[in-house]
Amino acid sequence: MKKKWMKQGLLGFLALLLVAQFFQIQKENPTFDEQADLMAIHQPNEKQKALLEAACYDCHSYQTVYPWYTYVVPVGQWINNHIEHGRKHLNFSVWASYDAKKQAHKLEECIEEMEKGKMPLKSYTWTHGDAKLSAEDQAELLAYFKQIAK
Repeated sequence: MKKKWMKQGLLGFLALLLVAQFFQIQKENPTFDEQADLMAIHQPNEKQKALLEAACYDCHSYQTVYPWYTYVVPVGQWINNHIEHGRKHLNFSVWASYDAKKQAHKLEECIEEMEKGKMPLKSYTWTHGDAKLSAEDQAELLAYFKQIAK
């Protein structure tokens, strides 16, 4: 009796998971003025650009690259929630729309979060190996943020 109940429960769960796959997240990035982007305004060198794109831009810009596993529900919803939260807090694609005071504050936060080792998120680096910053990479990106914070 118990085995039958567990088997039916498992089949029900799998059916629910299968149906959930039809409810995908929106994976199209909004259009934006590329001249308003942080990197267009404060032109980083090639290494800094690559680091920003690898470690920051998926969650903090309108240039998100959605990997294959975002097509798996509920993983896609979980990741989309991170992206929405990241963009709401800081969006490099609309950098020019921030007033000078807000830009300065956001740069201070970038520096502080990186120095504390909070960014990029550990959960992000698990699946994005190129976002794992070496001490040298971290110093390079911090130097960029500090330079434009002046």
